[in-house]
Amino acid sequence: MSQDKEVLLQVHGLKVAYGGIQAVKGVDFEVKRGELVCLIGSNGAGKTSTMKAVTGTLPCVGQLHYLGKALRGQGPWDLVRQGLAMVPEGRGVFTRMSIAENLLMGAYTRDDSEGIAADLERMYGLFPRLKERHTQLAGTLSGGEQQMLAMGRALMSRPQLLLLDEPSMGLSPIMVDKIFEVVREVHGQGTTVLLVEQNASRALSIADRAYVMESGLITLSGPAQDLLHDPAVRAAYLGE
Repeated sequence: MSQDKEVLLQVHGLKVAYGGIQAVKGVDFEVKRGELVCLIGSNGAGKTSTMKAVTGTLPCVGQLHYLGKALRGQGPWDLVRQGLAMVPEGRGVFTRMSIAENLLMGAYTRDDSEGIAADLERMYGLFPRLKERHTQLAGTLSGGEQQMLAMGRALMSRPQLLLLDEPSMGLSPIMVDKIFEVVREVHGQGTTVLLVEQNASRALSIADRAYVMESGLITLSGPAQDLLHDPAVRAAYLGE
């Protein structure tokens, strides 16, 4: 990975506290254009709190910059317009809207009707199951199908940086395979990705770089392949 790539996201001294708990205790990390970076750690390590702070859905202290501009004080809708989209833990699909309607909601900041139509077909290419059921209500989908839909909806905004929070959580092994296949494909098509994931081995296997988070702190970082073969990481997260 070239060292001179533009930094899309830079986080410095991030702290998040809520309910009397210091969930994030001062973390630094960055994501450069074209990278797939993963943030791994056990449940409760502070990964989701970090993602929510970045997207402005959780109060925080620290410096957050996207494309060199401060993120603090901006709402998620502002970030989407600037090319930053997040697929939250729990998916958050519009349950009473159809698959097609959900996908089109992802393009609400756009007015290029031809491009939107082309991207809708691209989503159906990435997720053929969604095309088969495009008129079906999102609330009737399985967890894996809803995850596909949430990812497709985020991609409809044509993000420069896609944030994925625990995309494989609660899914069957087959569906996990599909989700990681799509993440790899989307990254290969040029989208920069920040992936938060408990499934450390799968995340590290597709990432360029990785950060390991424990108890609100980043304790290790480096090339993903190096961490995948690090004895401490393997013992703590890969069951070896």
